[in-house]
Amino acid sequence: MTKPIMNMHVEFLIERNSAARLDEPAPNRSELSVMLKSAFRVPDHAGLKPVRFISIESHRLEALGNVFEQALIKRNPAASESQRERARKSPMRAPMIIVAVSKITRHAQVPAMEQRLSAGCSAYAILLSAEAFGYAGIWRTGDASRDSYIAKSLGVGENEEIIGFLYLGTRIGEPKMLDKDIPENCLRHW
Repeated sequence: MTKPIMNMHVEFLIERNSAARLDEPAPNRSELSVMLKSAFRVPDHAGLKPVRFISIESHRLEALGNVFEQALIKRNPAASESQRERARKSPMRAPMIIVAVSKITRHAQVPAMEQRLSAGCSAYAILLSAEAFGYAGIWRTGDASRDSYIAKSLGVGENEEIIGFLYLGTRIGEPKMLDKDIPENCLRHW
């Protein structure tokens, strides 16, 4: 029996894309629980589970916006009112934000980089699971993901790093058209 060239699972992976415009509803607690199960099925050398997540919803999004604004002011005291407002309102672009945090453990056989990669795979598994439930999302980084004030405000520890903010909800509008061409030099046979 020959295998089909492409099945629905592969097609799902090819079609997934980020959604910058999101609205209610967001994943519920039951769906989020399943999404977390998928996040811990990624490659994880030595079973370190080098990731954790922080869920932020409803009125806490406004609180996160205030943290983003304060962080901006600390980075740039001369920030304009429009820059401050943009920082303050940025979490309101989705009904749910999942903060992906890599936890780096000293381990003789698992370097920090490998732990970060595993945490990144876990974050991507959350995005894929959200799509499987009919939601959409976008992975945002930028200054917020590297800001020590934001990290401290969210309870991120000394051995941890924010690797991204996963904005989740229901897509507004149609998905953008994606370039599905494979880069010419992305694979070389040795």
